[in-house]
Amino acid sequence: MPRRIRLRERLLMSHLVVIAIGAATVFVAVGLVAPGAFDAAMGHATGDGAAGMSEMMGGLIRAAFEDAVQTALVVAVVAAGLAAIVVSAALSTRLSGPIARLAAASRRIANGRYAERVPVASSDEIGQLAESFNRMAESLESTERRRLQLVGDVAHELRTPLATLDGYLEGLQDGVIQPTEPTWKLLRGETARLSHLVNDLQELWRAEARQLPLSLTTVDVTAELDGVRERFAGQAQEHGIELRLDLPAGPLSVRADRERLAQILDNFASNAIRYSPAGASVVLAASAHQDEVVIGVVDQGPGLTEEQRERVFERFYRVDPSRSRALGGSGIGLAIARALAEAMDGRAWAESESPGRGSTFRLALPKAGPR
Repeated sequence: MPRRIRLRERLLMSHLVVIAIGAATVFVAVGLVAPGAFDAAMGHATGDGAAGMSEMMGGLIRAAFEDAVQTALVVAVVAAGLAAIVVSAALSTRLSGPIARLAAASRRIANGRYAERVPVASSDEIGQLAESFNRMAESLESTERRRLQLVGDVAHELRTPLATLDGYLEGLQDGVIQPTEPTWKLLRGETARLSHLVNDLQELWRAEARQLPLSLTTVDVTAELDGVRERFAGQAQEHGIELRLDLPAGPLSVRADRERLAQILDNFASNAIRYSPAGASVVLAASAHQDEVVIGVVDQGPGLTEEQRERVFERFYRVDPSRSRALGGSGIGLAIARALAEAMDGRAWAESESPGRGSTFRLALPKAGPR
């Protein structure tokens, strides 16, 4: 297998080619111009070129001049070539060094060392390339960290229902537990919990990969929020919570998938009712902006810290793990909501002044154009 020519060698050879072409050009130019210039100068100095100088003497002087010029050219070209080689070698090393470090770092990242970074020594194109490389490496490291966390979270979420199922099935097999209706109901509940978790994970993956089929149409936001209030009226009444609408007078329409929009709003409303204390109110609001409509679900729950606002849309993240598990849910509903919002070219985020002062979950979608 032939040896690969390194970038530094390629740069050096390209510089040598330029030096050789420049030297040849100088030789040809001087060889063509110098004799004529010499004759013109000598003729100007002696009038017609005959006074005070014989023809033989003129020939000897011309030959001596040409030898001197050629010798000076050779010495100058050799000196310039040596200097150019040194400078070219230094420049080639300076240019190829950062690229070689990038190549070595990329190989280490390919082997799974995602914490690899390269130094940024300049602000030119190579420095910008190094900055882009470091951002890419940071993104890969973050993705790998989330992947490992997802595997651990899924294993943790599956462990509890599987342990319950295994324990009850072993008890049924040994005759310790009787096959009563409550027992079968509990087993069915645990299998339903597993199925729900698997379905949520599949939907989250498809939403983040933008592989969910979406039917984007013009959707009336006012009608959708009124539908949310009707669907959750019984649950809100059971918890002693008032559901209110805060909508502008004019029509509000967005470009969205009606079913996916309802899924996002149902998730927001369900969480708001779940975490709000009895006697509180949950407000379903919407407002029109220049090119989008912002929908908000405002609760009077425990609120969120700044860190929690950033992480609440992560998979399996729970503000209060013990309380959240007691209240049910797979812990990825908000992650699905954000993925669905982005799949519809929208945004989803959380707002909260401080813990204890409630939260607002917002969804922004593109405003629908004229029909």
